[in-house]
Order: sequence, then C-alpha cells, then structure tokens
Amino acid sequence: MEQLSRRILAIWCARLSIDRWKMSLGSDQAAPKGEDALPTVLITETAHGPRIEAANDAGLDVGARTGMMLADARVLCPQIRTAPADPAGDLAFLERLAVWARRWGPWSALDPPDGLLVDITAVSHLFGGEARLLADVEAAFAARELVVRTAIAPTAGAAWALAHYGTRSRAILEPTPRGRDMMRVLADLPVAALRLDEDVLTVLKRLGLKRLSDLTDIASGSVDRREAAARDSLQRRFRNRKSPAANPLIRLDQLLGRVPEPLLPVVPIEMPLVQRRLLEPLRHRALLDRVLADLAADMTRALEARGEGARRLELGMWRVDGEVITRQLELAAATREADHITRLFADRLDDVDAGFGIETVRLRASWAEPLAAQQGDVEAAAERHGTSLVACIDRLSVRLGEGAVRRPVPYASHLPERAQSWMPPLANRGGSALAVEPCERPFKLLDRAERIAVLYASPDGFPQRFRWRGGVHDVVRVEGPERIAPEWWRERSNVRLRDYYRIEDERGGRYWIYRHGISGDGRGGVPEWFLQGLCA
Repeated sequence: MEQLSRRILAIWCARLSIDRWKMSLGSDQAAPKGEDALPTVLITETAHGPRIEAANDAGLDVGARTGMMLADARVLCPQIRTAPADPAGDLAFLERLAVWARRWGPWSALDPPDGLLVDITAVSHLFGGEARLLADVEAAFAARELVVRTAIAPTAGAAWALAHYGTRSRAILEPTPRGRDMMRVLADLPVAALRLDEDVLTVLKRLGLKRLSDLTDIASGSVDRREAAARDSLQRRFRNRKSPAANPLIRLDQLLGRVPEPLLPVVPIEMPLVQRRLLEPLRHRALLDRVLADLAADMTRALEARGEGARRLELGMWRVDGEVITRQLELAAATREADHITRLFADRLDDVDAGFGIETVRLRASWAEPLAAQQGDVEAAAERHGTSLVACIDRLSVRLGEGAVRRPVPYASHLPERAQSWMPPLANRGGSALAVEPCERPFKLLDRAERIAVLYASPDGFPQRFRWRGGVHDVVRVEGPERIAPEWWRERSNVRLRDYYRIEDERGGRYWIYRHGISGDGRGGVPEWFLQGLCA
C-alpha cells in the first residue's frame, strides 16, 4: 500500500534529438529559413555505413525511420539531407532538463536516452491537481519547443509505460489498492512497455506473448494447470537473468509495485569558478603571474565559503586568436591556500605561448572535498612558507610527474615480496590493513630473489657452501628454518613451500636464503635455493 501511494511523473521527450537540432537552426543566424521543413535525418557512422538515428517530420513523410541505413533512405528520397547525431550532447541536455524539472517535485531522475522521472508525491495540490500539473508540464516544455508525452502513476514502470505506449499524450493512473486493478488499465499495452531489451522482446514475440495481459496471467500463476506450466516455463527461461531489462517477470513486478525499483536522483553540483576578463590582452609572464595570484585569492574565498578545499584545479587561458590554453593541477590533499596554488601553477606556465595576447583567464575547481576551518598552528605556518609535508609532496609531484611519489603500506601476505604495496603519500588506506603478525625481516630485500648454486647441503637442511654472484661462501652460523607455506587461495596447487634461513659466512656477511620445496613432496624435482635478502 505504501509503494502504491507514491506518485511518479514520467516525461518522454519523444523527439529530443530532432528538437535539439531545430534549436541549433534557430540559434544560427546563417541558417536558411524553413530548413527544418526539408526532409532531414540525423545519422551516425557505423561499420556498414551511415545509420539514421532520428528524422524530422518531412523525413518521416518520405519513409525515413530510426535504425534505417542512409542508403535505403536515399532510395526513397534522393534529396534527403543529413546532419550528424550527437548522443553525448543529447545526454548533457537531458541532464540539464532533469535539474530544471525539479520545479514539479523534490527530485528527478534520468531515464536515458530521452526521458525523465519526477517524484511528485504530495505535490500535485500545489498546482491545483494532477491534471493541471500535467498541463503545466506540457506548457513549460512547449515554451522550450520540446515535444513531450507525460503520465502519472503509482510506480515508475507504470508511468513510463503510459507515457510511451498510452493512447493519450497525457495520462493519469489513479492509485489502486491492488496490482491486479492496475493491470486492468494497462492490459492492452504491448510487452515493450516493460522496458525490456530487444532480444527479450523477440523471445516473447516468438512465444506469442504480445500484450501485458498475456504475460500477467502466466506470471500470476492463476488458475489453469496449463497456465501454471507456462508460468514455470517462463520462470525457468529467465531465471538466470538478474538484470531487470532482461527479465520480464522482474519488470512486471516493478510495474505493479510488488518489488521496489531504485532510482538515482540527479543532484546538481556547481563547482567554484573564478575568472578575469582583461581590458588589454597580456603578453608578459609577470602580468600573467599577477592575474593568477588574484584568481587564486578569489578561489580561496569561494572555497572557504563552501567549507571545501580543492583537489583538482583547471586553469584556462583564452588567446585573442581564439586558441585556448589549459593547465591542470591535481593536489595530494584538499587545500585552499592561495600562495600554495600560485606556486604550483607557476611551474606549469613556463611554456605558455601568449601569441597576440591573452584576454581571459579562468580558474575552476573541478574536484573539491570538505575541508573544515582550522586554527593556525606550526604546520599551517610551515605551509605558508612552502615547507610543510603536503606542500613538499605537491611540489615533488609537479616536478617529477604524477605517480612518482608513493609510500609503502603493509599488505596481508606472508610472502616477503607481497608483504607491502604502494599508494599515494597522503591517501587514506580506508580500513585496517589486516597485516600478518610482524616478523623480523632483513634490512634489505632484493627486488627479485636470485638463484644460488649450492655446492654442498645436508639432507633437508641448510647449505654448507654456496656460490652467489661469482663468489663462494662457506656457512659458519645458521638460524632457522622459518617455513612459509604457499597462499593456496591465490596460487596453483603445485606451488612449493619455502624454508627460510639466516646464515653467516666466514667473512661475516649475513644473508637470508630459502629452499624452494622439499625432497619427495611430489610437486617437482630437486629443491632449489634462492637468496632474497641481506641481513644487518
């Protein structure tokens, strides 16, 4: 009952791509009048040639259809005109519409590629009822020259189905206490109203399931033994398909409100941006540094007002000839210190070619994190002078390149070569390392264990003499063994265990060696010996 009490508004921009193309004609002063009345299609390049993604009214009249190859459309109308499709631009435009559509509800969600969903629960009375709310929606979109179909229903699936396949451009499905009552209204809609993939629709068509009423009787498992067998067959066919778009039973339950359907609201994030439009184009580095210092101070005030610090900054410089020069800076930790930002960007401006002059400079924080105000201390004073740890890491990263500064952290593994990993110097590990019990390890580990030639070894014991890097070493003292078993959850079953020894030769050199395998373990031939570290 609680699920059915919700009210979801579905808005389908039925001709989003074409409407955006018409807007571009209206904004272009050089566009010929009446050009949108000519047969025109929007195309994308494919491996088999251009394919039609959308067509205007004149194009539809001559037979052009979405998904048709352009060559086939030219057979019907040789004079048909083409324009490139812009899916990325359509999605960006849809995101802006989603933010704008929050005037009708507390939150809105995207329904790609051309739809929106708005939660209008307990909101319609502010517009004089749901009918007037739909009228207001259509009037607002018509003012923006967008053709829409709208519907209101208790669930997102039902609203989507009515908006796309309903008989009217405006539809309202009243709340009902039972899903079967809702299905009586939606029974005549095609199964495509369930938002299924094309291959699933093809399977349902071959099974003779064309309308929601055909699918409802089977899915509900009502009365007939034959219907029960058909339901079991349908459940077996789509049992392993966890995606809602690939399982008609899940989609049907979402449409009727039997299972919840998660929706991701669109949350607009406005990142801080400051800029300077210069009265006279600047060509000298000293003037550019002064403008950068002013922008850094403005950015600091903007970030402080939001209680945030910048992690990534983008500096854009517009030249008189139209070329845009960009520089990006990624920081080790959130900051809003103007001097620190200016100092880091100074190393990135040495190769800037001002040409005939730079007339606009813009600084934007594309990534910001919460940063609380702190009382000044020794570290803050050191950062102002460029001597703090964060400032040092940032300067090293700028000069040596990203990824050049890392710090070791313990890793949960008994194998010495896997007992540590590397991460950014100031990054939070995000939980316990689950490290193994600390063991005494050599002062220096080799990058890769080196094989040693054992000249004499006692059975299942340590070597009495071995050769390494051209020198022969006689063993005088031994400590061990420390047995390390292979990681069975990560290695293959034939990996051999290791026995580690600390040894000292006649010259006082101390080494960390291990025997790889045991005689007769059934996992290989004669055990091999390796030297992996130098002891203090």
